[in-house]
Amino acid sequence: MRTLILAAVLLFSATLTAQEAVPISAEQRERVIAAVEAFLYGASVNDVQAHDKFWAPELTYTSSSGTRFGKEQLMAGMTDAVRIADEQVSAWYTAEDIELKSFGDAVIVNFTLVATSTTDGSRETFLNTGVLVERRDGWQAVNWNATRTAATNR
Repeated sequence: MRTLILAAVLLFSATLTAQEAVPISAEQRERVIAAVEAFLYGASVNDVQAHDKFWAPELTYTSSSGTRFGKEQLMAGMTDAVRIADEQVSAWYTAEDIELKSFGDAVIVNFTLVATSTTDGSRETFLNTGVLVERRDGWQAVNWNATRTAATNR
C-alpha cells in the first residue's frame, strides 16, 4: 500500500513541474507572427472582426492605462466601430522586436507595438506581451498586457 501511495505521489508531482519552453518551429513562428500582424492591420483600420477573431473568449487584457478587462468589455467598446479605409487611417500599428516562446499549445509573444502617425510620422511605442493558444480558426490571445514604453532622456 505504501508503495502504491508513493508511486501516486511521485506521478502527481511529476505532472506539476514547470514546463520549459521548446524550440519553436519555423512554421509555428510564421503562423503566430502572421496572426499578430493581421490583428495589428485590423486594429489600424478599426476592423471589429479582426478583434473578434484575435481575442479569445476567456481573454484577460491589462491595458497600458492600468485597467484589466475581458473580451466582452473590449468588444462592447467597439459596438459603433466603423472600418476605416486604408487611406484614412490616422495611425498604423506594427510590431517590432518580436520574440516568441513556445510551450507546446501556447506561445508567449513579446514585441514592441509601434503606432506611427500618418500625418506627421511620429511614433508612440508600447511593450506588449501576449499568451496565444492555437484554436481551430487560428491563434487567439488569452492574456494580453500593454505597457507604455518608458520615456527616455535624449
